[in-house]
Amino acid sequence: MPHESATGDDGPAAGDDGFTGFAVAAWPRLVRTAQLLTGDFHEAEDLVQTTLAKVYGRWRRVPRDEVDLYVRRALINNNLSRIRRKRVAHLLTPVLPDSLRHTSGGHAETVEQRTALFAALADLTPRQRAVVVLRYWEDLTETETARVLDCSVGTVKSHARRGLTALRAHPRLAPAPGTGTGTGTGTDVGQAPASAPPFPAPSGARR
Repeated sequence: MPHESATGDDGPAAGDDGFTGFAVAAWPRLVRTAQLLTGDFHEAEDLVQTTLAKVYGRWRRVPRDEVDLYVRRALINNNLSRIRRKRVAHLLTPVLPDSLRHTSGGHAETVEQRTALFAALADLTPRQRAVVVLRYWEDLTETETARVLDCSVGTVKSHARRGLTALRAHPRLAPAPGTGTGTGTGTDVGQAPASAPPFPAPSGARR
């Protein structure tokens, strides 16, 4: 649940054309996706709040059958803007902030799995990371992913192939010698860690 109403009021705004209901229902899913994109729960919440605030300003102009597409695209674009801003800040600071420092409570193995996943995703390019998250956690088709990212299906395929290749080779996810599984992560290509809530394993990427 958002810490504040998406409208900025104490309760649902009158005549908001269903935005408040949409924001409340979509909040958990959007935060989950944003956390995969950012690697940090607090940054994910900030990203979703920023995105919903911008969406609210254009809500009445968004076709109702394209709401999910519009919000996903806004989330991805706001995250790319956030990354660009952070790169500028990094140039002005001697030490890079540790984006994976925050971990939620739970079993130590779960925390290790999630940290390994975030570390591996963080090493992908922003576009590769967006494609992998949308394809294998959001379970969008290649065509749907291309619409969200406003690119061609071929570009989605290329980013997905390169992203998955990088994840396979990542030392935090690579199989441990003689085990055939990742280094304590249980992570396979295109599959979220089986015991790492709140990220459910995808149902299988659709074309």
